[in-house]
Amino acid sequence: MTIATFLFALLGAMALGAPIAFSLLICGVALMIQMGNFDTQIVAQNLLEGTNNYPLMAVPFFMLTGELMNAGGLSRRIVEVADALVGHVRGGLGYVAIITAAIVASISGSAVADTAAVAALLIPMMRNAGYSVPRSAGLIASAGCIAPVVPPSIPLVVFGVTTQLSITKLFMAGIFPGLMMAVTLAATWWLVAKKEQRGNRRPPFELGRFFSSLRNGVWALVLPFVIIGGMKAGVFTPTEAAVVAVFYSLFAGLFIYRELDWRKVPHLMLAALKTSSTIMFLVACAMVSAWLITIADIPAQTVALLEPFMDNKILLMFVITVLVIIVGTALDLMPTVLILGPILVPVVKLAGIDPYYFGVLFIMNNAIGLLTPPVGTVLNVVAGVSRESLDSVIKGVWPFLLAETVLMFLFVIFPQLVLVPMKWLI
Repeated sequence: MTIATFLFALLGAMALGAPIAFSLLICGVALMIQMGNFDTQIVAQNLLEGTNNYPLMAVPFFMLTGELMNAGGLSRRIVEVADALVGHVRGGLGYVAIITAAIVASISGSAVADTAAVAALLIPMMRNAGYSVPRSAGLIASAGCIAPVVPPSIPLVVFGVTTQLSITKLFMAGIFPGLMMAVTLAATWWLVAKKEQRGNRRPPFELGRFFSSLRNGVWALVLPFVIIGGMKAGVFTPTEAAVVAVFYSLFAGLFIYRELDWRKVPHLMLAALKTSSTIMFLVACAMVSAWLITIADIPAQTVALLEPFMDNKILLMFVITVLVIIVGTALDLMPTVLILGPILVPVVKLAGIDPYYFGVLFIMNNAIGLLTPPVGTVLNVVAGVSRESLDSVIKGVWPFLLAETVLMFLFVIFPQLVLVPMKWLI
């Protein structure tokens, strides 16, 4: 009965046009009323406690890092290094897009921000080189979805906070799957690029040009190692890593590359804060629902519903994965994480599934959901940047969407592909 109340209130509020954050709040209040203990003080307390969380401070700092990278020239220099390395091969700019997206993802952790930055830099280059723009846009959108999986992923931070899992361990668990996403996209692009009759007139590889771009871009390329290495070595926490990333990007943009103006910094901070405030309010409202989900014992009821699959870990993961895919077509990444995370983590723990393995696949699934209509946030972003219709971008993205989905199900069928590297890294 409580599950029905939860779903009816949530979906009903969304159907009436209420924003996701308010829908989460409404379904929480509905649960309180059903249980007969409605108390505005409890609602207010959970709202405040939802954002009064030290690890969540990483969100605005990583958002600001992304803004500083783009304005300070770090992102552009990453593109230049990748272009000098692989830009000369057949379909080279596609590989440049994948490498750039992977590196940028390991610095800012936001799929939307990373996709917008990479698309703004590379779509004009790919258009001028004769590549199919819808196919190029689809590739960049798919590569942008690496960001939620690899550290310092903002969705992993939120998932860790709402499910009480170690964010550092989640970060380490996401490294190998994120790299495999990049390799899978590169293999798919290789197959696609074989059919491309254009986009091949690129300057040949020059060792001098490569070393010159590497020397010029070394400050940008070192940052991912500073962030990940510092957390792995225990030098700083994920939140402290976010602060380090901000000061590093600020220093490089102001004094190394000298493309960042002090007068732009307040505007960049405002842009990062606007995005962060949306996430923070979502988390605050979700904490009300999460607390009531626990009080109403919804995880136990979910276990009862999934009881037929509990004895088979792979089958259970398969069922959950399909469920999340369906939900991901209708909901954006962050609401899905906030709604389903607190419900599903107790279920997988009871089934004996490693919660960090599940967390990475859960976030990967939701990241792929950013490419599926009708919501498809990343698709909309890349369509706007490329000035292509959404329909044409959807046609361009499907080979890469299919490849990432197949990879995800391989991780479900063969969990050791994730668990073994995860144990090495953790």
